[in-house]
Amino acid sequence: MKNSIKIDPFGFREYDARWLYPDNINLEGVTHLGKGLGTQIINHTNKSNPRIIVGHDYRSYSEEIKSALKKGLISTGCYVEDVGLALSPMVYFAQFYLESDAVAMVTASHNENGWTGVKMGIKKGLTHAPEEMKELKDITFNNNFIEGKGNEKEISKFQSIYKDDLINKNKIEKKIKAVVACGNGTAGIFAPDILRGIGCEVIELDCNLDYTFPKYNPNPEDLKMLHAISKSVKDNNADIGFGFDGDGDRVGVIDNDGNEIFSDKIGLLIARNLSSNHKGVKFVVDVKSTGLYSTDKVLKNNSCETLYWKTGHSHIKRKVNNEKALAGFEKSGHFFFNKPLGYGYDDGINSAIQVCHLLNNNHKKMSEIISELPNTYQSPTMAPFCEDNEKYQVVEEIIKKITDLKTNNVQIDNQEIKDILTVNGIRFTFKDGSWGLIRASSNKPSLVVVTESPTSDERKKKIFEFIDDLLQKTGKIGEYDQKI
Repeated sequence: MKNSIKIDPFGFREYDARWLYPDNINLEGVTHLGKGLGTQIINHTNKSNPRIIVGHDYRSYSEEIKSALKKGLISTGCYVEDVGLALSPMVYFAQFYLESDAVAMVTASHNENGWTGVKMGIKKGLTHAPEEMKELKDITFNNNFIEGKGNEKEISKFQSIYKDDLINKNKIEKKIKAVVACGNGTAGIFAPDILRGIGCEVIELDCNLDYTFPKYNPNPEDLKMLHAISKSVKDNNADIGFGFDGDGDRVGVIDNDGNEIFSDKIGLLIARNLSSNHKGVKFVVDVKSTGLYSTDKVLKNNSCETLYWKTGHSHIKRKVNNEKALAGFEKSGHFFFNKPLGYGYDDGINSAIQVCHLLNNNHKKMSEIISELPNTYQSPTMAPFCEDNEKYQVVEEIIKKITDLKTNNVQIDNQEIKDILTVNGIRFTFKDGSWGLIRASSNKPSLVVVTESPTSDERKKKIFEFIDDLLQKTGKIGEYDQKI
């Protein structure tokens, strides 16, 4: 790779690409990436001039990144159609609406300022999975580029087309008062308009665009953001609170009492609501999600099946597509609705709309609806630092240790391990339904730890202590981002 081109190989992650800019990638590196992506799209579509939708989020440097990426794409022969300032789901929607060949969205989602990245996809409604990411990395680093003559055009006013599509299909009768929080990220110019459009009374919280993110990162798993929404819900006597991430593909939900509802529980409530009109369908959830899906009476009565699968928007999206599931739910707040509810990709605003339908169909408050679920004690998602080049090896070591403990019937908090699931790291479950998960983060140098118990808060903590002890013994773990 030429000296002037800077592009860190670790930026190619499992299902998108992310770098610290300009430390780990420079503009020449981004153009190089564009050449790699353009070549890959041409190879996959067998077209010399495939059409590719490009958009960017509201960060101070996103437009210059986008310009550099477009330069690379055009040099291979791609016809770039630029929809401008966008949410990731708006770019995904544009591929369907404009019938284009591929998408590239310049965003680092909820990552801190300084990060940049690209979410990309070729097949409609799907984004790159690990195989495509590896292929893209190989093309980029081996300079196997196609040369061609592309062009670009701006698609003006596409924001309105995207908004109208969601509004027109989702009108509600009930006047729902919703706090809409965007953490000063890009969703601020979309979510309030769309939710107002379907019939909600909207209270805006940090919806003005400010790329310095003065209060906190727009991340619905960030406790600061959740606390701010909670306060606003209580102060305004609202029915519901929604928090959107930086590129609008995730949502966090706060009930009318100001309590956070973990996204996997929201998913279960939506699945229950949908199952009465869609009997016998499949749902897909990620391995970080509550164990309640597998035992839920409403889903069982409606002959619905839930599959646990790999964490990551690309993995769940693909599984929903392959299984022809009605919907998929990820603990991090990525929800996927297949036809007739959506196009299969993750759209945080459509997810919020499905929560509004849930409220619209019930003569109950959100807190009452959530209280109908069996109680479980859940940890937040905890991320201890672990180097990118060591994290997968550490997880393999932990899988072996826990598998040995199960084989030898060793007890943890007086419980034997009943089941082990290793589709993504390791999730081990006790007879009482309590479980723990350890996996490698796909987009940061860290591991991911989650625990849940339907029995007691104490057991949830004991499982975490057990996991933390195993991790500390590896000697390869740093600070946690948060801990119980």
